[in-house]
Amino acid sequence: SRGAPVAVLQLPPTRLLPQVITGGHYDVDCYVEDPNGRTIYKETKKQYDSFPHQAEVKGVYTFCFSNEFSTFSHKTVYFDFQVGNEPPILPDMSNRVTALTQMESACVTIHEALNTVIDSQTHYRLREAQHRNRAEDLNDRVSYWSVGETIILFVVSVGQVMLLKSFFTEKRPGSGGAGT
Repeated sequence: SRGAPVAVLQLPPTRLLPQVITGGHYDVDCYVEDPNGRTIYKETKKQYDSFPHQAEVKGVYTFCFSNEFSTFSHKTVYFDFQVGNEPPILPDMSNRVTALTQMESACVTIHEALNTVIDSQTHYRLREAQHRNRAEDLNDRVSYWSVGETIILFVVSVGQVMLLKSFFTEKRPGSGGAGT
């Protein structure tokens, strides 16, 4: 079934960046509808995607992540909105006709590098979350397997003790009524 809308967008240019962090084959369905109910984005079984969009109609935009093709696995989805254009670093930079000074050019370069660092950190945090989840799952499986092996070892040990004990016990003839 289709899930409930997750969020509302009301500002023009936007970019939706969904990524499945945990669950199943790391894929999910996603759709985005404009205020008129028209589907402007629809993808199935995607692990990661980027959807840039310039809003044409003002109003409430809805998006939904669906997991109907994989009903048994619980999934965690990270999504990032980048809404609107980034304001200029300097207030008069957008109206400027002349070239940037060396200081302004250095500021722009540093700003772009920091934006790259922010994107890289987000990427590494998501990868760390995926790997941490996988490690915890593996730890749980190893723990359950170890408990199972311990129980089997205990049962086999008790069985061997009982078998050896039966070799060294003397079997007494029954005290039935057929004696002379």
